[in-house]
Parts: sequence; structure tokens; C-alpha cells
Amino acid sequence: MKYLRRGLLPVILVFAMAVAMACGGGSDSGSGGGGGSKDPLAPSSGGGSTASGDLRLVNTDPITLDPHVAQDAGSASYIVEIFGGLVTLDQDLKVKPDIAESWDVSSDGKTYTFHIRKGAVFNQDGRQVVADDVKYSIERAAKLGQTVSTTADAYLGDIVGVKDVIRGKADSVSGVKVVDASTVQITIDAPKAYFLAKMTYPTAFVVDKSQVDKDPKNWTRKPNGTGPFKLTEWRLNERMILTANDKYPLGAPLVKRVVFNLAGGSTLTQYENNEIDESFITINDIERVQSARDPLSKEYVKAPQLSISYIGFNTTVAPFDDPKVRAAFAASVDKEQITKVIFKDMAVPAQSIMMPGLPGYAKENTAPKFDPTAAKQMIADSKYKTPAGLGKITLTEVGSGASAGLDTQAMVEGWKKNLGVDVTIAESETGTFYDDLDQGKMQMWTNGWIMDYPDPEDILDLLFNSTSRQNNSKYNNPQFDALMNQARTETDVTKRLQMYKDGEKVLLQDVPWVPLYFGVSHYVVKPYVKNYNPGAIVVPYLRYIKLEK
Repeated sequence: MKYLRRGLLPVILVFAMAVAMACGGGSDSGSGGGGGSKDPLAPSSGGGSTASGDLRLVNTDPITLDPHVAQDAGSASYIVEIFGGLVTLDQDLKVKPDIAESWDVSSDGKTYTFHIRKGAVFNQDGRQVVADDVKYSIERAAKLGQTVSTTADAYLGDIVGVKDVIRGKADSVSGVKVVDASTVQITIDAPKAYFLAKMTYPTAFVVDKSQVDKDPKNWTRKPNGTGPFKLTEWRLNERMILTANDKYPLGAPLVKRVVFNLAGGSTLTQYENNEIDESFITINDIERVQSARDPLSKEYVKAPQLSISYIGFNTTVAPFDDPKVRAAFAASVDKEQITKVIFKDMAVPAQSIMMPGLPGYAKENTAPKFDPTAAKQMIADSKYKTPAGLGKITLTEVGSGASAGLDTQAMVEGWKKNLGVDVTIAESETGTFYDDLDQGKMQMWTNGWIMDYPDPEDILDLLFNSTSRQNNSKYNNPQFDALMNQARTETDVTKRLQMYKDGEKVLLQDVPWVPLYFGVSHYVVKPYVKNYNPGAIVVPYLRYIKLEK
């Protein structure tokens, strides 16, 4: 999941979908025997609430609240609280039942039969969710995949018939069958360990057909979702209010409302003035909150994220169609110095694409090291021969300020000093940036990725397989593709992870990306805010929070 910058440090706004590597089998994934899986957190009464108080947070306006279109973490941080799907993620990043109370899996591992719980209702009007709602939502996402969504193909493409709809070859998804009002059957093209994890992604979330049809352009201003919170107020650039859904079957939220300040300003100042209950920390304040002499140090929390910041190359355009040029640029970035001096060690230098904590992470797999002498030789060995032969080079980043990010400036200065190459920095508004990225219009860019679920498939296969619509680098290596395609259906976990390790080694040699930093979240939170745990990726977490003032 692409994410946005907040301040000078790549800060994770929280979005993703996650599940343990061995997804399938056990009580969480259902079984062919019909026992299915039930959520131990779901109250037998199907609701009830002791919610009280307002949790006050800071955020920005979402780009969209349409779960079938969203692809940024900022939007998703709201969407996962307002909407839901057949399955969800708990705080341990394991797949759990949501709208579906249980499911069964066929003996060949390809057909999932989901049983919709009676307490699953839309949070604005209270209507019971039925199987037709699930089928409609998947088909809507697939049809949006023809024009405005790149996520449908990536996250729903395993379902039989989805790609036919996306490509305009069919009007309905053949792999989704309504058995009866409370039962929906989904068939995928092959048994895949990560399928249920993908179904926790917003593209698979349920929306209300009658609401979408009635007001296609503005329905997201007050969406009729199924999540633990409902949107009750949204004033652009001012505030957004989410109110507890007392009927949420997995357990009603413990706070009555979540009030987001969207107006901007110094969040730490607002925090110290007791206007908000949590604040992220920027490089301007990190030394202060880490000092034992400052009272805020007792409220300071940091946690590693399953995320990475990177430089991406369009491998089909000059001069980055030559892997030697890409490697030279990588070997000219002193990421250790950048993280130490500019980011004050708030991030971790990334030497690989897979991050520590992700199954399949291999410490021995490393990107090109900082080596200016070797970098110059790589340019000489490339088909472009000299720095002048590389032509005009532009690096694009998200932004609209008077100057580029400090780390971007440092990298550009490094390329000038170490390679003798002038690189122009272009800043782009967020929506335009992602549109241009998806359309392959950029030569080189900075961006980041938050894992949607802790499985290497979600970054290696999804972002670098030559057939993936999310492959913005236009990377194409048959050896790599073969490893990814084989790993998709490999049932032996050890063999499967080795395929991803081998695939990452190929990527690091070909350098479609320059890995920069692994994310770490830094924030302060009021002591009366209990159970505050945003997680390493974007998951619904607000309903667990309790205020004890």
C-alpha cells in the first residue's frame, strides 16, 4: 500500500492487511469439514456498548473514502474503521471473521463458502448484510478496475472471473456465487496461502448498492459501511467525526466518538495544550521527547513498521533501462549518513526490499553498498558511457512546498558529487503523483510501501511481477517471474519462503528500486489512553481504545 509523507520523515499513517504466513488450516481459516471459524471476540448478544468520551486525534483529509478505489494509507486509515469485509485482521495481524461468521474450504483448497453472521448490519441504516451485497461489491470493484482502480486486479484477481470483468470480457464474476441470503461461495484459480489475507484489503469490502446507485458522486460523504465506526461529520480541512457503531458484532467500540482535527498546525503544541490525545513526533522534537529530563519522555512510544521508503526507476526509459546505471545511482546514496544526520536515527537504513520481521527476510540479501568509486565505474561500463550521455534526469516526489525533502536534496547533491550527474527535482500533488505513477509517466521517483499483510507476495510478486498492474517500475525478468509464479501455489512454507529469498536476490542485482529506509513510528500518547496500538501496518484498531480520565 502506497503511503504519503507527513513532515520530513516517512511516517506511516497506518493501512494494510495482514495475516500469519501459514494462512489456511486451523480454526482461523476454516476447514473442508464444515466447522468453519468463529470470532472469539464476538459478543453473543450481537452488540451493546459502554462507550464513553471523545478520542481526539490529528489526521488529514482522505483522498477518497471509496474502499474499491483507495490505494493510499491516509485514506485507508479511515476506511478500515468505517467499512468491513468478509474477514478482518486482529491486532496480532491474523485473519479473523468479520461479516462472515465462519467459512469452509473445499478439499482442493479453491472454493471458500462464507456464512454471513446475523449481526452483520450496515452502520447507518441498520440493514442486515446479505450475500447479494458481497457479490455486488466484488463485481463493482472489478468494474472500477477497468478505469479508475489498480487494486482490483492485484487483490481480487485470484477470484475466478474477476480479470474477465476487469478486461471487459464479462459482466459478472463467475467465481462468486450466491447460495442463499446468508451464504456466498467464492472460487479462486488455485489454492493460495495468502487468499484470505487479500480479502481483508479494502477492495473486498462491502458497500451499500442502493446508496451508491442513489448518489454515485457523493455517497462517500456519509457512507453506509459495516465497520465499528460510522462517519457522522466531515468538514473538509476542519474535522471529521467517527461515532461508535453500538451494533458492531465483533464488539462495540469503547470510545463514543473519534474526533479528527484536519486543520493542520503543530500537533505537538496541540498535544501539550491538551487539545488532542496523541501526536506524531518529527525530527524537530525527537531529541526532546527522548530526553529523560523532559516530562514527555514518559509518554513517548516508538515501534517498527513493516514499511519501506525507496527510489523507484522506470526500467523501460533511458537511462534507467540499463541496470548498471540503476546500480550506480544506488551506490551513490549514503543512506546511513542520511538517516543519522537528517532523520536523527528515526528510521533504519534499508539494505534489502523485504524488511526485518517479514517472513522470508534474509539478512544476507543486500542492495548495492555506498561506493562512489564503484559507481563511477558502473556508469563507464554502461551503454551510456559518461554522465553526459545519461541525458536529462528528473526525480519526482509528492509535495507542494517551496523546497524538496531534505533527504531528497541530499541524494541529489550526492549524485552530483559522486557521479557528476545533475538531477532535477519535481514536486507533484498527491493525486497527480499516483496517477502519473500508475500510467508510467515518471522517470524516477521517491515513494514508500506499507505491507498489506505479512507475506512476501504482497511486495515482491505484487510490485515486480511483469504481469502485475502494480509494477510501476515496468520491471521484467523471466527468472524472477518464474520464482514468483511458483511460490504462489507452493504449499511447503520453507520452500515457498526460499523462492521469495531467491527472487529478492535477483531484484537486488537488477536494482528496479533503491531501498532507502525501513519505517519506525514515533509518537506520544496521553497516559489515560489505554490499549493504543496502531500496529505495524494499517489495521482497524480504534475500537479497542479506552479512555480512563
